[in-house]
Amino acid sequence: MRVVIQRCTEASVTIGGQNKSSIGKGMMILLGIEDADGEDDIDWLCRKIVALRIFDDKDGVMNLPITDVEGSGILLVSQFTLMASTKKGNRPSYIRAAKPDVAIPIYEKFIARLEQAFGKPIATGVFGADMQVALINDGPVTIIIDSTNP
Repeated sequence: MRVVIQRCTEASVTIGGQNKSSIGKGMMILLGIEDADGEDDIDWLCRKIVALRIFDDKDGVMNLPITDVEGSGILLVSQFTLMASTKKGNRPSYIRAAKPDVAIPIYEKFIARLEQAFGKPIATGVFGADMQVALINDGPVTIIIDSTNP
């Protein structure tokens, strides 16, 4: 399981011209799932995400987790292309990405666990939809975490 976390001042998901979800200050997270991912990956990543100290304290130092930032939100978007392999040729291979029958239940569990760890509902995209994702990256701060390399 792989996530790309971007600290943002705002982020949104639009599907078919309609705003599906949006947040203000917080984290926009892209999530890639592979067949080998399971409960341990979900638990570890969700704990790690909410504990990441990537928000500024009163002195302007990245020292606060999202749970300590008033009014913050999380936007989670599934993205199978995070599992792309570019080792051979110029066309990425997505063979590592879990198929929907495996990925959807993991994605749904991830949402539930992240909401539990965060302590409030999170915004999401729609699994498998053609989404337009917009964000204003704050910093910019972008963190990549892979559960296979804790």
